[in-house]
Amino acid sequence: MFLFRKKPEPPFVSAVVAAAGKASRMEGIDKQQAPLGSLPVIVRNLEALSLSGVVREIVLVCPPELIPVYFAMVKDYGLSLVSSVVGGGSSRQESVFAGIAACEKSAEYFAVHDGARPLADPELLADCLKAAELYGAAAPGITPRDTVKRVTEKGFAAATLPREELVLIQTPQVFEAGLYREAMAAALRDGVSCSDDCQLVERLGKSVFIVPGQGGNLKITTPEDLACAAAILRLREEGLECLLSE
Repeated sequence: MFLFRKKPEPPFVSAVVAAAGKASRMEGIDKQQAPLGSLPVIVRNLEALSLSGVVREIVLVCPPELIPVYFAMVKDYGLSLVSSVVGGGSSRQESVFAGIAACEKSAEYFAVHDGARPLADPELLADCLKAAELYGAAAPGITPRDTVKRVTEKGFAAATLPREELVLIQTPQVFEAGLYREAMAAALRDGVSCSDDCQLVERLGKSVFIVPGQGGNLKITTPEDLACAAAILRLREEGLECLLSE
């Protein structure tokens, strides 16, 4: 007689996409709605999360006045995993917290992703989730290619930092839901605002596991970045993504 064990259900992962920034360095370009190949930046972002195979819902956080515009985009492109489109706050932290509040209460993990990172490979989120299941928190990171120095207030080099001990953190960042809620509560209690979600968890004395990031997972901050993203997309479409490896 053979006994077959039922395959365990995958964890409920809610993704929060932070796309409520002012884009002050984009010279008037709305980077979220700007075309990247055949799709707007934000749509390409949401599609990548949808294709990860691990996300159960996506909450999109955008400027409050643009909620109707983004809601229409979600509907037009058939992004069925987007459960809510909510308005952001005056800081990234406020925006992410607003997104977390809109997530399903039964969520077991939160994946926080920058709306300005449309080229994250779908597998990257799955890798971060696996690490978060083991360690509670995980984020992708890449080693800096350039020499990194610490400088004084007067602009002089004070020290050269060892690159092998440094990483440039990317998103998506994945956290066990209870841990992230605890970190949220601590930040609100202490009146602290963090620009990075890992920092919220680190304040609790918890460690974040670093998953190898991707060279093509750039954050669009300037018009030049948008041009770079278009070039990376073309390389992917031509099967030349190996040229982006670290």
